[in-house]
Amino acid sequence: MTDTVSPPGASPPATPPRRILSAWLHQLAVDRWRLSEGCAPGEGADAAPLALITDTAHGPRIHAANRAGIATGAQAGAMLADVRALCPDIAVRPSDPAGDLKFLEHIALWARRWGPWSALDAPDAVLVDVTAVAHLFGGEAKLLADAHDRFIRRGLAVRLAIAPTAGAAWALSHYGPERAILAPDDDAAARLADLPVAALRLDGDVLLVLRRLGLKRLGDLTERFGEPRGRDALQRRFRNRKSPAANPLIRLDQLLGCVPEPLLPVLPQQVPLVQRRLMEPIRHRSLLDTVLGDLAADMARALEGSGQGARRLELGLWRVDGEVIVRQVELAAATRDPAHIAQLFAERLDDVDAGFGIETVRLRASWAEPLALMQRDFEAAAEAHGTSLAAFVDRLTVRLGPKAVRRPVLHASHVPERAQRWQEALAPEPPSQGELAFHARPLKLLDRAERIAVLYATPDGYPKAFRWRGAVHEVVRVEGPERIAPEWWRERGGARLRDYYRIEDDAGRRYWIYRQGIIGDGRGGMPDWYLQGLCA
Repeated sequence: MTDTVSPPGASPPATPPRRILSAWLHQLAVDRWRLSEGCAPGEGADAAPLALITDTAHGPRIHAANRAGIATGAQAGAMLADVRALCPDIAVRPSDPAGDLKFLEHIALWARRWGPWSALDAPDAVLVDVTAVAHLFGGEAKLLADAHDRFIRRGLAVRLAIAPTAGAAWALSHYGPERAILAPDDDAAARLADLPVAALRLDGDVLLVLRRLGLKRLGDLTERFGEPRGRDALQRRFRNRKSPAANPLIRLDQLLGCVPEPLLPVLPQQVPLVQRRLMEPIRHRSLLDTVLGDLAADMARALEGSGQGARRLELGLWRVDGEVIVRQVELAAATRDPAHIAQLFAERLDDVDAGFGIETVRLRASWAEPLALMQRDFEAAAEAHGTSLAAFVDRLTVRLGPKAVRRPVLHASHVPERAQRWQEALAPEPPSQGELAFHARPLKLLDRAERIAVLYATPDGYPKAFRWRGAVHEVVRVEGPERIAPEWWRERGGARLRDYYRIEDDAGRRYWIYRQGIIGDGRGGMPDWYLQGLCA
């Protein structure tokens, strides 16, 4: 490779302008249902009025409708009873928002054929970065034509737009022509002036306020509030709205490129999966256990090859009659020990009805974490001797349920009673909140600090003796104090400081006590003393 040197005075190469492709799948839920039924657009079951419904507290509501259903008045968000009054013959099917989102994730990964990365624009749009790639397709117009043809071939209705920002691309794809391009040197404010204010991706209550103010077009915002004085007037009305979807000025600045808008790319994840297609259907439990053991060994090899351990495993059993039985287990710590995996699933298979037989068995690790070989060997040796804590927790949760077992986790607080919290044993570790440099803490803390009577030489001096639970203890050794200030964001303004002491009495017993408050702090009378822990 030969290095090239620019001549003196030459300007650096210009950065290509950013270009974002927005693909709005405005019939995503209906198209997905139609594809699952094998219907072509406008044919078969899709030709009659159809609505996908969602159950709510007030009754079924329309989630989406096909073109024939929309023509009869079935609008998204309407009550099913109202729609039936207009069209009694409309067919209904249950909606599946979670399935739609997963389908949209697959579309986002597939859409990376037009750019290096893509992002979800839930619930029914995809954004693709097509910066400096349009020439590979012969220009942006041909890129849009290629994208449109490929979406149509997949049976998906789509509206497309390319613009310098994600907000402008979204606005054009939703409220512009079917295929729109906003060039980098175009005046975005003038080009988008006739679009409705809904193109700013605002919440419904904010749109209602803007309409009541007479602001119906984007041009109304840019003309009236383009100057600093006008912006101040609108900013005062929405000054408490921090979310972009609740503040029209933030959304307008994002649309025009004055404020950056972060986007989260969709990254493909390889989920470890192993399966067995059986030559003959099996009905007996012993044969199923044998297949499960083989799958557990295959999963262990797959996880070891990627340097991972499983935290959640799903076992799918396909019966001859087409029914699928799914069993899931979660683990307290990442593992790839096949014997442990088979043992956990064995307790979940007692109620399985094989029917006429099981012909396919599949094991999938839907949640995996990095796991080194040394850690795996250590846990395996511990389990062989019956001392593995993770294996013990796994067995308890399988028998008692995931909510019946809890574990303590550290919490970032210097106040002793708040430095620990309880959470479900299978829940992921909370994010690190920074290491706290604690002093030595006693091995046992009381559930609640108990008030004691203390004799001292001076109000702010060391304790000489104290009474606790009816007994008087003479203090022979004292270490401290360790001062802990109250958490001002949680306590009232009159909360007092704590001074902690580690003390030893004449019998050799050690305690952890604290004085709450100091003389003259202006937050109460004389200080109070409490015993909070027992030291080793």
